[in-house]
Amino acid sequence: MLTTRFVDGAPNWIDVGSPDIDGAVSFYGGLFGWRFQSAGPEAGGYGFFQLDGKTVAGGMQTTPEQGPPSWTVYFQSSDAQATAKAVEQAHGTVLFQPMDVMGQGHMAVLADKAGVPFGVWQPGQIKGVDLAGEPGSLSWVELYTPDEAAAAAFYQQVLGLETSAVSFPGGTYTCVNPAGAGEDTMFGGVVPLAGAAAEAEGGPHWLPYFEVEDADAVVARAQELGGTVRSPATDMEGAGRIAKLADPYGARFAVIKSTPPQG
Repeated sequence: MLTTRFVDGAPNWIDVGSPDIDGAVSFYGGLFGWRFQSAGPEAGGYGFFQLDGKTVAGGMQTTPEQGPPSWTVYFQSSDAQATAKAVEQAHGTVLFQPMDVMGQGHMAVLADKAGVPFGVWQPGQIKGVDLAGEPGSLSWVELYTPDEAAAAAFYQQVLGLETSAVSFPGGTYTCVNPAGAGEDTMFGGVVPLAGAAAEAEGGPHWLPYFEVEDADAVVARAQELGGTVRSPATDMEGAGRIAKLADPYGARFAVIKSTPPQG
């Protein structure tokens, strides 16, 4: 599961782009208890979602030209410039070139071969989110893609990620972890998109999961706040109770009440 013991290749930051950041602040505040703190006038409206004083995500107002409302998952890189070059060599796309972020670190926004956006964060003063794997914070990510093998090869080349198949009732699930770091560092999975599933998921994307105390209560609250239930709360053996949602502006995310570790 995801923690703040970040290593290269693991998610270390996440942010949401919304056409109405004030509305998004109201929604996520009501859903997770987050508060929003501006990063200052020089940050162009960017700010930090915090839970009990700890940063759990970022957010900013975006225009249609910057893409649809969405969550972007960032992965740790010790060299954002080199990672961007690796993306180009692997036939991906550099959407936003690596840049210094007010001395806090370096970031870039990239896209894989299937066109799925993702970011990299090269830590500086800001190492990453302050909280992960706890209620109200990021705990898992999933890549929905039309070609599992091609995606696995791309992210192995670009971020050094490893995949492994985990059996569960009814099939197998492809898990992801940083290279050489072992199964204890699994932070996400790869889900194939085909046919009706592709249409239901709205195309390939990275989906962030936030840990919650009660998935059903969060689903009900999301609806009250104007969000959309994309998939109702469902038990997944060995994982927990999960639900897929979208905020009032269409940014997709999921919540999970994780099953406690065995033993």
